[in-house]
Amino acid sequence: MDPETSNNYDLVIVTGPTASGKTSLAVSVARRLNGEIISADSRQVYKGMDIGTGKDYDDYFIEGTKIPFHLIDIAEPGYKYNVFEYQRDFFKVYKSLKDRSIFPVVCGGSGMYADSIIKGYKMDEVPPDTGLRSRLEKKSMEELTGILAAMKSLHNTTDIDTKKRVIRAIEIEHFNRNRKAHKSHMPRINSLVIGVMLDREVRRQRISMRMHQRLDAGMVEEVKRIIDSGVDPEILIYYGLEYKYITLYLTGKLTYEKMVSDLEIAIHQFAKRQMTWFRGMEKKGTKIHWIDGELPVGEKVCRVLELLNSK
Repeated sequence: MDPETSNNYDLVIVTGPTASGKTSLAVSVARRLNGEIISADSRQVYKGMDIGTGKDYDDYFIEGTKIPFHLIDIAEPGYKYNVFEYQRDFFKVYKSLKDRSIFPVVCGGSGMYADSIIKGYKMDEVPPDTGLRSRLEKKSMEELTGILAAMKSLHNTTDIDTKKRVIRAIEIEHFNRNRKAHKSHMPRINSLVIGVMLDREVRRQRISMRMHQRLDAGMVEEVKRIIDSGVDPEILIYYGLEYKYITLYLTGKLTYEKMVSDLEIAIHQFAKRQMTWFRGMEKKGTKIHWIDGELPVGEKVCRVLELLNSK
C-alpha cells in the first residue's frame, strides 16, 4: 500500500449510477494503493456480454500498466449468477488479495452486490428443485402469481415479471419453509464507500451518448452472436436493459427505432433506481462519501486518499 495511506480500512468500494465514471476512478485508486479491482457488476460476470455491459478493458491500463481485475468473465451467458454466488466468489478473491498484501478496490454499480459486502449479508443457498419446477411449469402465470402471493408479500415486482422468475421465487420460498438452508458466513469488512455523483442532466447526456456509441460499436451484433450460440432469448430478456431491448428487436417484437427509444428510456430509469438504492443504503446507516464525477481524475483520487487517512 502507498505509504501515505493508513490501514484503517480493509477495502475501498467505488460505486454510483451508470455512466458516472466509476471504473476510471477505481483503477486510478488501485494504482496508487498497490491494489487490484474486484468487480461488483451483476452483468459483467458473463463471458461474451462485453459491449452491452460496458467492459471497457482499456480502462484497466494506466501508463502502460494493467491493473488486474476479478469477477469479470466468470460465467457463461445463459446462466443466472446470483448474489449468494457473488458474495462467495468475492470473499475468495478478497482473502487471496489480503494474503498477498494487495489492497482490494471494489468497483461497480450493482447496489445489492456492494451492499452484500458492506453489510455482510447472511445469504441462503437454495439449490434447484427440478421436481417442483416441472410441476410449476404446467401452471399459468396467473396461477403462479397466486401461489407466490400466498407465500409472501409481493413488494418486489421483479419476482413476477417473467414466468421463470415467479417459479424461482416460489422455489426459494418452498425451500426456506421446508429445509434448513446453508447460510453464507460473510465477515464484516471495514469498507470506505465512495459514490461518484453527476448532475442529473450531465448523467442523462452521458447515458445517451454512451448508448449510441455502443450501438455503433456493434452491440446489436453482439446480442445476435449470443442468440446464435444457443442462448434462449428469454434469458437475455431476463438480463434486462441492452440485452432485453435488442433481443426484442432481433426477435421482431420491436422496430429498430422503437428499440433505441425504449432502451434509452430504460437506462435513464435504471440510473434513477440505482440512486434510489444508494439513498436507501444511506438511510440504513451506510456512509457513502459522494465525489463530483466531473472533477479531474487526479482530484478525485486525492479525495479518496484523504478519506482513507481521515479515520
